[in-house]
Amino acid sequence: MYFLSDRNLVSRVRSPWGARQPEPYFTNKTRVYHIPLQKDVRSPFAPANELEETNSDTKPAEKPDAKPASDAPKVAIDFDGISSRIRRVPVPSGNYGSLAVNGKQLFWVATEDSAKRSRDLQTLTIGNESTKVITLISGISGYDLSADGNKIMVRKSNDLYVIDASAKPPSSLTSKKLDLSKWTFPIQPREEWRQMFVDAWRMERDYFYDRKLHGRNWQEVLDRHLPLVDRVTDRAELNDLIEQVVGELEALHIYVRGGDAREGTDKISPASLGGIVRRDEKAGGYRITHIYETDPDVPESLSPLRKAQPSLNVGDVIQAVNGVPALSVAHLNVLLRNQSGKQLRVKVKLKNNDEPDTTIITPISQTAASSLRYAAWKFSRRRRVEKSSRDKVGYVHLRAMSSSNIAEWTRHFYPVYNRQGLIIDVRNNRGGNIDSWILGRLLRKAWFYWKPRVGQPFWNMQYAFRGHIVVLCNEATASDGEAFTEGFKRLKLGTVIGTRTWGGEIWLSMNNRLVDKGIASAAQTGVYGPERKWLIEGYGVDPDITVENLPHATYKGKDAQLDHAVKHLLEKIKKNPIPVPKPPAYPRKRRGPP
Repeated sequence: MYFLSDRNLVSRVRSPWGARQPEPYFTNKTRVYHIPLQKDVRSPFAPANELEETNSDTKPAEKPDAKPASDAPKVAIDFDGISSRIRRVPVPSGNYGSLAVNGKQLFWVATEDSAKRSRDLQTLTIGNESTKVITLISGISGYDLSADGNKIMVRKSNDLYVIDASAKPPSSLTSKKLDLSKWTFPIQPREEWRQMFVDAWRMERDYFYDRKLHGRNWQEVLDRHLPLVDRVTDRAELNDLIEQVVGELEALHIYVRGGDAREGTDKISPASLGGIVRRDEKAGGYRITHIYETDPDVPESLSPLRKAQPSLNVGDVIQAVNGVPALSVAHLNVLLRNQSGKQLRVKVKLKNNDEPDTTIITPISQTAASSLRYAAWKFSRRRRVEKSSRDKVGYVHLRAMSSSNIAEWTRHFYPVYNRQGLIIDVRNNRGGNIDSWILGRLLRKAWFYWKPRVGQPFWNMQYAFRGHIVVLCNEATASDGEAFTEGFKRLKLGTVIGTRTWGGEIWLSMNNRLVDKGIASAAQTGVYGPERKWLIEGYGVDPDITVENLPHATYKGKDAQLDHAVKHLLEKIKKNPIPVPKPPAYPRKRRGPP
């Protein structure tokens, strides 16, 4: 029996010291192992020796009445001492998965340890003649070994290939490609929609965290809605109908989206210059009235107006785009249609220059523009906190709790870990799954200090935050953002300020896909506390101090929640300062314990 096991636990990070508190990181963890199911069975990888039987004449002859090979063999397992019979297959450790065997070869997928994460199909011949690992095909999406072990079907990009299950890579992959170009399938849309509708209903029944489905008669729900499938006219309407069904469960984290929806060939994608412009007839174009300013330490996130050469500023006037006068169209955006990522030759009149100039601007998509505006808002919050607190309070905003937000936390927390106060802003947080990791950072406590010969004292646990902390939340703080907020309260790490959160805490996995890759996700894992009460779902997390950001004041640039947080922390710092303890006097001679 062959299996994979993560036993090569060698960390790339040798010590948790250094910038941003590096943690142990394990890669190439997986090794290939095998176990003889009976005692006294020699490993096929064991080196040959003089005691090994090599004469084929010594092998027992098959009995005349032996059963055909197609019959399933009887498997006898000697469990006595089986764990001590584990042996390693002689191949290097790696990031392996999808192990298969056909009696002659072992096959697996090796994943490259890099941002690219390329996956390769590799093989090893079973035996002691060679332990060389052969890469059959690189950059695959997946593979399947045929039932007889003779062929392998490989998925690479969007194509399928069939190769021999051997130790020899195919000489030409092109010749092994399956021609799917002439495959056609007669589909009756309503029949397919009916199948997907019932599948969505069924997977909610089978995946939802509560077997009793919140008390709903789920069969009655199907019977009541199923006749409406005959009135559906396109895929979007099917999603509308599925939404009505899953809405009966009255649970958040059920998302209905995607599917094989058709789009017209005349679709227009707007683009953005990363600022606000106003039509100015007298100036002969569109005047820039606002540019979204982001962190200059992240130049790749700057507005296209800032990236232009020369850089543009508020007050400059755009007079033409690619030779088309700006005032000849109803709005400047007309000249930006389908121009995302393309260089535009722009005629501008700079505020401090009488003569027009020409610059090159590369617009961004509306999705990127939305992120740019958000980054500008976040940057303005940080500057506001630092200015009003005179750098006594640090500011970290987490837009979500996904893998990319690990970098967001790292980039903004470690430069301010030694300040007297800290605001962690999870307003509008869209969730994810890193709450426990961030809470773990905040639970670290300083318990002794180092005093170098030169420089200020520093502490262990390294990068532990020693000051006062506020978490900001609002009605758009969702999912894992709420889990973080609730955990912050329960662990008594500081004060929560803002408004009650969204109220969705039944966790999900997007694994119940429909046949056309659409989904009606199921809320699969409920959350409860040690007091045996369900948490957050349907209600949210209450802040310790409720502060509303009123709409008109917010429109005017006010942020009552942020201002209250700064005021609260400054009062805490004044009332209960937490300075770094001064070093004791240097001893004249060594002494024992006090």
